[in-house]
Amino acid sequence: MLVNSDQSLGHLTYCTNIHAAETWPDVIAGLRRHLPEIKAKVSPIHPLGVGLRLAAKAAEALCDPATFSELQEFLNEGGYYVFTLNGFPYGNFHSQSVKEGAYKPDWTDPLRLSYSNTLSDHLARLLPDNMEGSISTVPGTFKPWMKDNANIIDTIADNIIQHVWHLVKLRETTGKSINLALEPEPFCMIETIDETITFFMKFLYGDKAVARLSALSGLTSDAASQALRRHLGVCYDVCHAAVEFEDARGSLSALKNAGIKISKLQLSSAMRIPSVGPDTVQQLGQMNEPVYMHQVVENRGGTLIRYSDIPEALKEIDAAQGSEWRTHFHVPIFLEEMQTVATTQQFLKDILAIHKEQPVTEQLEVETYTWDVLPESYKSVGVSAAIARELTWVQDQLS
Repeated sequence: MLVNSDQSLGHLTYCTNIHAAETWPDVIAGLRRHLPEIKAKVSPIHPLGVGLRLAAKAAEALCDPATFSELQEFLNEGGYYVFTLNGFPYGNFHSQSVKEGAYKPDWTDPLRLSYSNTLSDHLARLLPDNMEGSISTVPGTFKPWMKDNANIIDTIADNIIQHVWHLVKLRETTGKSINLALEPEPFCMIETIDETITFFMKFLYGDKAVARLSALSGLTSDAASQALRRHLGVCYDVCHAAVEFEDARGSLSALKNAGIKISKLQLSSAMRIPSVGPDTVQQLGQMNEPVYMHQVVENRGGTLIRYSDIPEALKEIDAAQGSEWRTHFHVPIFLEEMQTVATTQQFLKDILAIHKEQPVTEQLEVETYTWDVLPESYKSVGVSAAIARELTWVQDQLS
């Protein structure tokens, strides 16, 4: 849906990875179950945008013309449109331990390239005319996997450039422009905005990348350079940036000054403990669930210390007394405080205020995929009502 009637603040949606669905029958069942109620609450008159998450199995199933027609008919009849896909989690993302498996296959693996190509083919057919599309993806790889692999960044960059060549061909044949949006995340190859800019400028926008795309495509150097910048951008996940103690305005400005497109803002909020103390073990204990990675970044007197998950952080709790901890746990964005912990909602408010002042992207997507693993005390309403409440909260912030 449009944030405002003149489209100046872009399109607002939510990511359907909140619904457990890996196969096509589960995907369409989740859409049929939740989208009508959400649309009735937040966009009863105008079309509702959908941030569609397709696992590899579902994406493969959609290659069947009859299955794809089923999706198109559902979207057309219900008044929905798809402008962004979540291509980050390749396989199972619910009900069993995911942890660092969420990054597999990473961008060293041809499976990640093939999957992303398939997603872009689907999005080109779903995308409304005169609208750019985006596909968010893994930020290269999980940082611990980079040890003892001197060529890993070159391999990652080359696979991404091969995907750009696929996007160039799609644009030529369909007229649809799609960009791959790398999503910086704690403990990944690119986790900070500075690391993101360095990777883009050196490996994706530099002379070597331009020469590689030219060799693949036959484009001139100038055309190849333009294509890399057109088809590669960043998915700015607000939860991730808050956990990394980024400066809201400064981080957005740094990306803009580097000429890196912010393909979409993923609107999300993290857990926050302002001062580690005697109650911290109990506070985080109820959130230490076994499915997802919950990276922790500690600000100890201005020095950032990173832990791969809550148990690793708790091992260092004695040394962390008085420090601030921020934890990668997507919590409902309408909560300024939770029962036992604070949130980074203020950082999200700051980002939205900047966007309202000067739009930074055309795409805004609420992402609170951890609904199923939240303690029951935080799930006072059904998931459809909670999603609608989050979308309404964003609209209120931007009104």
